[in-house]
Amino acid sequence: MASTEYITLGFVLILSLIGHNMTVVYATAIVLVLKVLGLTTMLEALGTQGLNWGIIILTAAILVPIANGTVTLQTMIDSFKSPLGITAVIAGVLAAVAGGGGLTLLKSTPDVVSALIIGTMAGVFFFKGIAVGPLIAGGLTYFVMSLATRFHWF
Repeated sequence: MASTEYITLGFVLILSLIGHNMTVVYATAIVLVLKVLGLTTMLEALGTQGLNWGIIILTAAILVPIANGTVTLQTMIDSFKSPLGITAVIAGVLAAVAGGGGLTLLKSTPDVVSALIIGTMAGVFFFKGIAVGPLIAGGLTYFVMSLATRFHWF
C-alpha cells in the first residue's frame, strides 16, 4: 500500500501535468525520485537549503542582463525617470521585504507551510501563476499577521 506522501506527490504531479505547469512537474518529479530512491539525506538537504539555493539561482538569472550588457548602469539610472520605473523600484523593494518576512515565517512557523502550499498550488493550477508564491505568500502572511498583532485584531 502506498503511503500518503506518494499519493499526495502523485496527485500534485498529475494536476501539474493537466495544468501544463512544467515547473511544478519538474519540481514534483525531483522530490518524488528522491523519495522513491530513498535519498533522505538529499531530500532533507533540499528541504532545508532549497530556498537558499533557489534564491541564489534566481538572483544569478536576474543579474545575467547586466553581465551580457543588456542592462547598463545608465539603464538603471533611467529607471528612476518614469512612473513605471519608479513603481517597479518600489515594487522590487516591497517584494524583497515581503520575501524576507516570508523566509522568516517559513523557518519559524512550519505549520503555516501546508496552507502556503495549498494557496500556491491553487494559484499555479487555477490562475496560471508561478510557484515562487510560498516565499511571497509567506511575506504577505507575515506582514498581515504583524499588522494584526500590532493593532490587536486577533
